[in-house]
Amino acid sequence: MKKFTVLTSLLSFLAITASAQYVVNYKKAADAYFAGKEYYAAAEFYKKALNIKADSSGLVLPYSGESKAVAERVAGAEYQSMIFKLAEANRLYKNFAEAEKYYALANGFADKRYSMASYWYGESLMANQKYDEAIDAYEKYIASNPKNEYTDKAAGRIQAIRAAVNEMRYPKLVQVKKLPGALNSAGSNYAPVFMNGKLYISSSRPQEVPNEKVLVVPGNAQTKVLKKQTPYLNALYEVSGSIDAGSAQVSKVKVAGIPKTEQLAAASFNPSGDRMYFTAWNERRENPKQAIFWSQKTGSGWSEPKALGLQVNSKDWNAVQPFVTPDGKFLIFSSDRSGGFGNFDLWYCPLRADGSLGQAVNMGPQINTADSERNPYYNALTRKLMFSSNNPKGLGGYDFYESEGDFTGWSAARNMGYPFNSSKDDVYFTATNSRGTEGYISSDRQSECCLELFAVKREFIKVTGQLIDCVTNQPISNAQVSLNDGDRTQVSETGADGSYTFAIDSRKPIRLAMKKDNYFSKNVSYNAADLAKVDTLVRTDLCLTAFKIDKPIVLNNIYYEFNSAELTEGSKVMLDSLARIMLDNPDIEIELSAHTDNIGGDAYNFDLSDRRAKSCVNYLLTKQINPSRVTSRGYGKTKPVAPNTLPNGKDNPDGRQKNRRTEFKVTKK
Repeated sequence: MKKFTVLTSLLSFLAITASAQYVVNYKKAADAYFAGKEYYAAAEFYKKALNIKADSSGLVLPYSGESKAVAERVAGAEYQSMIFKLAEANRLYKNFAEAEKYYALANGFADKRYSMASYWYGESLMANQKYDEAIDAYEKYIASNPKNEYTDKAAGRIQAIRAAVNEMRYPKLVQVKKLPGALNSAGSNYAPVFMNGKLYISSSRPQEVPNEKVLVVPGNAQTKVLKKQTPYLNALYEVSGSIDAGSAQVSKVKVAGIPKTEQLAAASFNPSGDRMYFTAWNERRENPKQAIFWSQKTGSGWSEPKALGLQVNSKDWNAVQPFVTPDGKFLIFSSDRSGGFGNFDLWYCPLRADGSLGQAVNMGPQINTADSERNPYYNALTRKLMFSSNNPKGLGGYDFYESEGDFTGWSAARNMGYPFNSSKDDVYFTATNSRGTEGYISSDRQSECCLELFAVKREFIKVTGQLIDCVTNQPISNAQVSLNDGDRTQVSETGADGSYTFAIDSRKPIRLAMKKDNYFSKNVSYNAADLAKVDTLVRTDLCLTAFKIDKPIVLNNIYYEFNSAELTEGSKVMLDSLARIMLDNPDIEIELSAHTDNIGGDAYNFDLSDRRAKSCVNYLLTKQINPSRVTSRGYGKTKPVAPNTLPNGKDNPDGRQKNRRTEFKVTKK
């Protein structure tokens, strides 16, 4: 498991006891803590070495008589090294506000050893939602470095920032609320999971272990021995009491045979709840790889853990964050084993009834990227897989993504958007209802360093209606209706009553597209204002017009000036409707024709009708219709649709009016 989830190194706090001797050389102490991944302590000692006052956490470090020589010690290269490492230490325990300050200084260093400062400065600015400044930092990194992995990531971040700013204009309909009380105690609190009505979490809150002496810098006369107290160790906890009321309490899950320095996190259970899978590791071992273990429920707790086999674990890679599917048939996990697409990928193994495993299978390029994918959660009812990824196209840090599938194939993963995601790390979802619209997540969006638990509730706007035939007013069944919001397209088929229904999760502008064989397709758009004050958008007046190849369709209300081919303004409105049909149906070709009554000679009527047909076509061409898709033709008085005279030989004004018409027919679809 990566440090962002376990956060042991990121959270370690080294208290100095009254009996401990003081460290004289603060830089050497800071370097030692940095090398040991004790980033909080490293940052504090770098600040002391640089004569920077303690931060708002209130930590006061012991002083010696060194203040006189501070300026000399931190001059030049040594100063630059400490500033950069101070920035790095703050970033690595997720204190981006502090990291930003010191990367801003390191960003100006000419030494190539600090060329990454502008990239990490951009990351810190992005985490702090200073988007314009972050783009400047990323652009500086790209301009001053040869093309490499991080220049590609910087370009991705710039693209992601611009998308994030647009995303925030139309936030997802999600409520996110930090859980109250003891659930978000000291340390990191994450990986919520429900089993048999009980909530389990992982937490790195302090635990009592024997005091352990830590030699800061061996072999230096100025270096003293400190004691490490109340370390932050990850463990599994069971929650009792009311979560919403803030009276929830946590108790450590009892797992037999676990050394006090062993760390456990990210539990998942088989469907019956009597077998628990989790990640375990010990950073004090020579090879501290993280691995997945299982434990059986006993009368007093859980049995001594057993490691999963080589299908999952190996001394050569990490395997973390197990998830058992609700039917108990698959175990999904994250691993940096070989054969993947990048750093950590999501994999799955068939899980047999006796607990044995089939071979691990990579979940494929629709899910995995060149970066890290973590924290799987699968809802069998909705067939939705949710997970977290730190690919640079997200909103920042780790973002939630969602894909649909059933282990035979997956749709392209979709970012869950703002505010489900934030500019920091958003990880570990678990549902509290059957469809996954409510649940808990872990995020450090409101913290300087640590994951906290939040309740999330997804809301939706219902888009529904009935599709009918424009002429008969009868429902059109089996028509395809699609809804696009700029990010994705949902597709539905109308029922026997012509009905369709969609659910959208933001008030972003949408477009409905309707089509059926032998009908003109139609597109209808709705803007943010249309969606601003509704929870259900109902349209009952949408209709499609049927057509047949080479069957004329009369364009009503097309009028010209007397004895002229010039269109009236009212006629243009009808031609606008035809232009919309052409734009909504980009594959059709039409012939547009004009006809006259029998008043006047043949040559005159042919010429007049031809000019009128061309006038209509020329107007259509001003609406961005491709000229190759439309032809004009004047038929004069050769194709009457009604008698020009009555049976008694008298004039028939109504008949002549019907004959003076403009129409079109589809010649190709």
